[in-house]
Amino acid sequence: MIVVAGEALIDLVPREAGALAGLDPRRGGGPYNTAVALGRLGSPAAFCSRVSGDAFGEALVGGLREAGVDVSSVQRGAEPTTLAVASIGAGGSARYSFYVEGTADRLFSAPAQLPDGTRAVSFGTCSLVLEPGATAYEELMRIASAQGVFTALDPNIRSVLIPDADAYRARFKSWLPSVSLLKLSEEDAEWLGGTPREWLASGPSAVVVTRGGDGLTAFTRDGAEYSVPGEPVDVVDTIGAGDTVNAALLHGLAARDALSGPALAGLGADGWAELLRFAARAAAITCSRAGAEPPYAHEVGVFRAGRQGGRGLGEAGAPTRRAPG
Repeated sequence: MIVVAGEALIDLVPREAGALAGLDPRRGGGPYNTAVALGRLGSPAAFCSRVSGDAFGEALVGGLREAGVDVSSVQRGAEPTTLAVASIGAGGSARYSFYVEGTADRLFSAPAQLPDGTRAVSFGTCSLVLEPGATAYEELMRIASAQGVFTALDPNIRSVLIPDADAYRARFKSWLPSVSLLKLSEEDAEWLGGTPREWLASGPSAVVVTRGGDGLTAFTRDGAEYSVPGEPVDVVDTIGAGDTVNAALLHGLAARDALSGPALAGLGADGWAELLRFAARAAAITCSRAGAEPPYAHEVGVFRAGRQGGRGLGEAGAPTRRAPG
């Protein structure tokens, strides 16, 4: 079981260009998208959050169930659902305005225990910013790590929601000793002001940086660096692409029985090639359609140790590798 902890919200996505364009409501939120993507890829997954009892909240829980995600750890509340209004820029990139005051997901409380069989917990995005829920998610992260559970973090920076950037950066650094795998975008890395090597020294076993259409790079504790290019695709928008990468990485690591620090260290060039290419392909499919619509297993190919969607690594190609040091 891979547990995803964080917010579920409604993205309001414009149907066309212009400030007054009509808006389509779509299920979203970084952690929510990650949970749905895991379910669609075939990983046993559970969602841990607090979701409104309004019509949007019912639709969100329904989407989890449709993807096969366990919702027994979802708390419910009478408060409204958080809304994120998207604007789509050049190249399909998305920016957001948020409506978060008094919404249900902010009132999350840490559960007494994780679901039976939990192998990993994933955290990120708005849920680690908006109080009082942010403190509860942080508590859950530290507890899971202390119990030896593999923890993944995608900060997925939404600067408009962060009133004190320096305080958030300090808080981010305080999480790193409790993080097994850190995944973030180039834009996140620039905003945070650190480097993968600095973050690795603080705790994570690996850091994966996404570079948009240019692909992904993994940095590991032994000083190695592995890169793969992005998958060519006609981009509709990039909503949910990073969340799909999160899910694909966790799904692939689970398939290799590599949800631990030592196992990550032992992946090597071939293992990282397979994992990163799988994540790039999954993200490309998400970018090819409007809103956060991650792929199903039959669309991206079944991930198996030593194989990638039916292609041998010789056909897929080896990653660009930079030697330690």
